[in-house]
Amino acid sequence: MTTVSHDWPSYIKRIAECASADALGLIEHELFGRKAGLLTLALKELGSLDADARRTAAMDLNQAKKTLTESIDAKRKELMSPSNDALKETDGIDITMQLPKKERGHLHLIPQFIREVEEVFGRMGFDTMSGPEIESEDMNFNMLNIPAEHPARDAQDTFWISNQQPFDKAQDRPVTSNQKLVLRTHTSPVQIRYMQSHKPPFRAIFPGKVYRKDADATHSPMFHQFEGLMIGKDINLANMKSVMITAIRELIDPNAEFRFRTGYFPFVEPGLEVDMRWQGEESESREGKWLEVVGCGLVHPNVLRNCNIDPEEWQGFAFGFGIERMIMIKHRIPDLRSFYEGDLRFLKQF
Repeated sequence: MTTVSHDWPSYIKRIAECASADALGLIEHELFGRKAGLLTLALKELGSLDADARRTAAMDLNQAKKTLTESIDAKRKELMSPSNDALKETDGIDITMQLPKKERGHLHLIPQFIREVEEVFGRMGFDTMSGPEIESEDMNFNMLNIPAEHPARDAQDTFWISNQQPFDKAQDRPVTSNQKLVLRTHTSPVQIRYMQSHKPPFRAIFPGKVYRKDADATHSPMFHQFEGLMIGKDINLANMKSVMITAIRELIDPNAEFRFRTGYFPFVEPGLEVDMRWQGEESESREGKWLEVVGCGLVHPNVLRNCNIDPEEWQGFAFGFGIERMIMIKHRIPDLRSFYEGDLRFLKQF
């Protein structure tokens, strides 16, 4: 029987003389391979021995296995030591070398700013709600007191859609209507949905994408808004101006320059607009020294009636911020189109 006759000490010597991890791995496989390893086969042959011989051979093999395993582990630790010159010469790897740090991604400016918006308005007690980007003509215009002849319905401003049916996630069913569909031109339809599903008093914001046929340094066919709504029994313009000023100072700059001026929107009465002054040096690419960032006003009584809210009992204000425009002011970005070009030289700055 050849099971216990292997020259195990010679393997220990070979292990000690190994100059690389590859050579050590070959010896380890020769000894402990699952199918043809010498120790593996020797252990399998024990079953063919009588009881006394099997007991003696098993003790010898177990001792040999322990000694060989310890020798291999010790040699591997030695070969992997940073001070081992042989490792550097054979593997060509300097494990002491400082490798460059992996680049880490980060949120794009727009979703990053939306998170800040939700945090700031959350501290002021505002809920957050989102809605579908494809809306019915009724939700996008009629319910908001925008009559059929209003310029906002003109094809120059609005993307109309045909042969599609909007899906109401809240009801888990398609919206049955013969009305034309539209890519929403503002997030105001979400205000209607919120007023239809909540009883006043309440306050909420509605961030999301909107679509209009505009394209220049301060306009884009697709851009982002966050609109807001606050309804109560004693809400007035002073409350609205306080919220607008707090939002601008928290989100842009405590020392930001802004101004209120009158404006017309069918869904509010009276209506105001908020302009912000460009920060830093003036640029020829900017359209004037001021940029409109907010439209706001007291909610029109017709809009409240459309949502079954009594305007004799309840009143409030609504507002809509242009997210890209606020970021342009905050970071002194002269062209809104830079947000969508995917230029890493631009995006990595933030």
